[in-house]
Amino acid sequence: MAEFLAKLQLNSDSAGMNHLQLFLICLAGWINRNQQNVIEYLQEEVEVLREQLGKKPRFNDDQRRRLATKAKKIGLQRLKKVVAIVTPRTLLGWHQRLVANKYDGSAKRSPGRPSTPGEVRELILRMAAENRTWGYTRIQGALPNLGHEVGRGTIAKVLKEAGVDPAPDRQKRTTWKEFLRAHWEVLAAADFFTVEVWTAAGLVRYHVLFVLRLATRQVHVAGIIPEPHEQWMKQAARNLTDGLQGFLGGCRYLIHDRSSLFSDGFRMVLEGAGIESVLRAS
Repeated sequence: MAEFLAKLQLNSDSAGMNHLQLFLICLAGWINRNQQNVIEYLQEEVEVLREQLGKKPRFNDDQRRRLATKAKKIGLQRLKKVVAIVTPRTLLGWHQRLVANKYDGSAKRSPGRPSTPGEVRELILRMAAENRTWGYTRIQGALPNLGHEVGRGTIAKVLKEAGVDPAPDRQKRTTWKEFLRAHWEVLAAADFFTVEVWTAAGLVRYHVLFVLRLATRQVHVAGIIPEPHEQWMKQAARNLTDGLQGFLGGCRYLIHDRSSLFSDGFRMVLEGAGIESVLRAS
């Protein structure tokens, strides 16, 4: 491989690197990386087999973690050609369990009053949205018709947490549906999702900030970072509102949730560009 790359370098020095040579260099590098991943996996597998020598294979958690970490880099198809002691799907299943265990908070949970079921919560919010004159008592009286007995205080709590006003104030305000219909062409929405990435330090969760223009369904990735912070969010807002290439050019409203990541500083940058933040109800 080194000799092959050296020849390509010599040719590029004498005649200038053409597109084919550049493609071959990239391909050679990619092949070399994949071969290295396979070698590392086989080395780890051999080490585990030595530890299991003379016994029926029974893996401990550390052995599963080591094999799963290496196997994930190779992929299912290549694993079928190299694994010998367990099936490829077993290895990838161990990797999925690693990811799941990272966010398993069951051991930290404490007993308490059960929360309102999601189905009931959605019914309460829907009734309040579709019947602007209904107060807590009227909603409470309608729920038994659908098979749910809910206290008035619970209904008030659900609506308050979702940012829904009591009936008298709710009648005076524009509904969410009416607002969307009136401003559809100048609306955008922002939110986060996360991805798991294997790094030199292990499994790391990255946050991805993305923005959607509602009228065109166009999606823009505004930034990727392990842990978002105030200065990073303000810079993302500046990039989005840039006068020449900002993705939010022509927008008047940006919808986002009540996360602390969408801080006062973030909203101030938007306001400076003439864009108003709209907090999502739920």
